[in-house]
Amino acid sequence: MIKITLPDGTVKDFARGSTPMDVALSISEGLARNVISASFNGTTVETVTPLNENGKLTLYTWRDKEGKKAFWHSTSHVVAQALEEMFPGIKLTIGPAIDNGFYYDVDFGQHTVSEKDFPAIEKRALEIARGKHDYKMREVSKKDALAFYENQSNEYKIELIKNLEDGNITFCDHDTFTDLCRGGHIPNTGFIKAIKILNVAGAYWRGDENKPQLTRVYGISFPKQKELTEYLELIEEAKKRDHRKLGKELELFTFSQKVGQGLPLWLPKGAALRERLEQFLKKAQKKAGYEMVISPHIGQKELYVTSGHYAKYGEDSFQPIHTPKEDEEFLLKPMNCPHHCEIYNSKPFSYRELPKRYAEFGTVYRYEQSGELHGLTRVRGFTQDDAHIFCTPDQLDQEFKNVIDLSLYVLTSLSLNNFTAQVSVRDPENPEKYIGTVENWEKAEQAIINAAKEKGLDYVIEEGEAAFYGPKLDFMVKDALGRNWQLGTIQVDYTLPERFDLTYKGSDNEHHRPVMIHRAPFGSMERFVALLLEHTGGNFPLWLIPDQAIVLPVSEKHEKYAQKVLNSLENHEIRALLDNRNETVGKKIREAELNKIPYMLIVGDKEQEDGMVSVRRHGGQDHGSISIEAFKNLIEEEINSTLKPFETKV
Repeated sequence: MIKITLPDGTVKDFARGSTPMDVALSISEGLARNVISASFNGTTVETVTPLNENGKLTLYTWRDKEGKKAFWHSTSHVVAQALEEMFPGIKLTIGPAIDNGFYYDVDFGQHTVSEKDFPAIEKRALEIARGKHDYKMREVSKKDALAFYENQSNEYKIELIKNLEDGNITFCDHDTFTDLCRGGHIPNTGFIKAIKILNVAGAYWRGDENKPQLTRVYGISFPKQKELTEYLELIEEAKKRDHRKLGKELELFTFSQKVGQGLPLWLPKGAALRERLEQFLKKAQKKAGYEMVISPHIGQKELYVTSGHYAKYGEDSFQPIHTPKEDEEFLLKPMNCPHHCEIYNSKPFSYRELPKRYAEFGTVYRYEQSGELHGLTRVRGFTQDDAHIFCTPDQLDQEFKNVIDLSLYVLTSLSLNNFTAQVSVRDPENPEKYIGTVENWEKAEQAIINAAKEKGLDYVIEEGEAAFYGPKLDFMVKDALGRNWQLGTIQVDYTLPERFDLTYKGSDNEHHRPVMIHRAPFGSMERFVALLLEHTGGNFPLWLIPDQAIVLPVSEKHEKYAQKVLNSLENHEIRALLDNRNETVGKKIREAELNKIPYMLIVGDKEQEDGMVSVRRHGGQDHGSISIEAFKNLIEEEINSTLKPFETKV
């Protein structure tokens, strides 16, 4: 017999060789019908995998993230089989699950695949799925695995196998199809009821621009046709809200090939919006005891060697800048934290002067691959709302909770109320990915977990997602379309203070090492604006939107009064425009609606005579004819209802 521990702590005895499905059946037939995947002692297994030792078992259904991952990975096998049948001679490479669906990278050789092929691929894949073929894992020797793919002349799979150890190689079979695979499948293909091929794109083999370019086939699948229909409707709405489209329409930002890929140019309205976001956070930060600092856009290479960033991210950075001086090298700044360490190091500190909280809207640069660039969400130059807190170990708990308060204030002020906190810790299987002592890592991880518990956050723990120098708390925000965005982050770091030899004098008159907290509630200004655009559809909160109102004169004879109204609005610090074009009021209203302007102030004979404005809200709500003073009060009430002052214990 073996002892199986379930997620709720229940321990059950089972015969050696029992499967996750046997465990599910012992709980309920309803659960067994819905279980599609499982993990045992932290490793993904099939529902039919024999369990031969004591361990912890988690059962997954479609509702679970890991269940969806198994479902979509399984579908990638089915689609790959359909592609092989329809395009003879193609070479398959890898086909993982992703956040929404899956992809398969394929060398199509002489074939080409386009959108017109999608219906046929979907049809054949569904025919295969209806066969209810079991997914069967089997171990294969390295010799036999190589022979299998040498027979297919598939150099991609051969390269993968050569990097694997004999005894750790497995194939997955279903129907007539076989693929090199580590596992993680649903019981059989019959669970798959709906498949959609979404698009195709170019992708370099193993992400290397010097290697062959493949075709990446993206798809998604569902256990019900209804869920696919709902998903496709969501996709259409997402297209309307695409921040690249809205950013262009609302004249917020642009890109230029002459300036360079991934380097956004902020237009006047976008720059003003960014400035308001910065001022909003600066005001809260000042209350929370932060001091603003400024650091340069470059630093000597040695700075990032000391911090460890060069060893970890050197390949993703821009190449070093060589000066006329021999052996002198600079880097475009990939991170702000090393600069802030040197700011702290500029003078000695006593424990009485801590914590020190340095904040900066610092622009950093990373050389992202051109194929991975995407609007404002993946760029090569971006500005972080960065801050670093240097505190004593005794202050760490309260400081971390204070940062949580600030992060929550930012999210709730922008109606981003649907989020989960993710505690990102080390990958215990790959300690070489991290720097610092095990003792310090354990202290830092526990400090974050304690703070999340005390603040009552809905949090999950994710292994392997920590920064290389320390664990972190990330806010995973769900937008209006139900999509998750990783935004604000808080990190505890015992390592950089050691690397930069940071100290403070304690009450015992001895030198001690401070603890460092990294934090960025927005994450980056670029990504945050992209999220806001897509979350709001361009209908920003009134306090943030570039243009709060537009004055619409009915005819030319009302222009003088319209200008007077505009001047009055500006005197009340209301951001407004005047549309005095020779167009009908109806057309002006329609265009103001398209431009997401919250309030339209229509002025005609009656308004001019009474010294009033006729107010229409974006979306059609009519506020009637009111005075400028009443309109000012209306604006203030709306802003005050959404933008509360930051309350802090500092």
